[in-house]
Amino acid sequence: MTLLIQPVILCGGAGTRLWPESRGTRAKQFLPLAGEASLFQQTVARTPAGRDFLPPQILCGDSHVATVREQLGDREAALIVEPMPRGTAAAIALAVAQADADTLLLVMPSDHVIADVPAFHAAIAKAVGLAQQDRLVTFGITPDRPDTGFGYIASGRPLGGGGEDWGFAVDRFVEKPPLEEAERMLAAGGYNWNAGIFLFRAGRMRDAMLTHCRAIFEAADKAVAAGMRDGDALYADAIAFERAPSDSIDYAVMEREDRTAVVPVAMGWSDLGSWHAVHALAEGKDDGGNAVAGDAFLHDSRGNLVRAGGKRVSLVGMEHVAVIVDGDDILVMPLARSQDVRAAAKARE
Repeated sequence: MTLLIQPVILCGGAGTRLWPESRGTRAKQFLPLAGEASLFQQTVARTPAGRDFLPPQILCGDSHVATVREQLGDREAALIVEPMPRGTAAAIALAVAQADADTLLLVMPSDHVIADVPAFHAAIAKAVGLAQQDRLVTFGITPDRPDTGFGYIASGRPLGGGGEDWGFAVDRFVEKPPLEEAERMLAAGGYNWNAGIFLFRAGRMRDAMLTHCRAIFEAADKAVAAGMRDGDALYADAIAFERAPSDSIDYAVMEREDRTAVVPVAMGWSDLGSWHAVHALAEGKDDGGNAVAGDAFLHDSRGNLVRAGGKRVSLVGMEHVAVIVDGDDILVMPLARSQDVRAAAKARE
């Protein structure tokens, strides 16, 4: 890479699928769920400022500003504070609105795991070539199973320059499929998971937003112009930003735009979207496949996830269950039912 890239880290999610640990100011991205550093800290570390990357821009809500600053430590960064959630399209529009037209923006969620960072950087280098051709680039994760929890991207014709293969034109985006369709796509090849990671020239995305979601961009543009600066943070104006329709960047722009591209990459990616995924990625499992954090005793038990949260937890004769303790809240469930956590989270609001 020869151009400096501006990382834009989306840090506004609530992470209710990982209740009870993830909630309020301690949202999923700020928790150490896959290693000692939080997911947010790992995201920041993936694009170190210097030869290739500018200091990051962090998009977050007001309730997370203190946590973001604490976890950044002495790392240089700029904050853009959303007055209320309006979806990823409006959040990205805030970053686009205050960027120079030729700046390359690398948009990343703050709560994902990427085990193979060199592979990610190699994919970014390919995406730069496509972004310089005014493509809106998304990164497609090479699937290793027919998963129904992700959207998919179908690759079209190869793209590149000078004989180099940089990626593919996007043929279509596929909503989260039923299992039979996911199996068919995996067998056919040419389909990748949609990870929600993007790279584009700011001016190109600005033009696309004015074409496909003008109301969102104009609200964000006005919110930036009328915003208030406080040190390293820009607080977007609430009255202007509230007028932005709530939508995702996929629906608002990517699925409507002709000049999109996908760069497939296998980089040990996970969105850690459930306690089942946390168990699957946990290091240091015992001989029975149990992943334990904290003071726990397990007897004749296999394949469990225990996060004791300062309590003493004992399991006897249990298989494939999660026990998550956070203060006075205790979650116990089969790992296979991890997607049902939101019911408990909602009941305990």
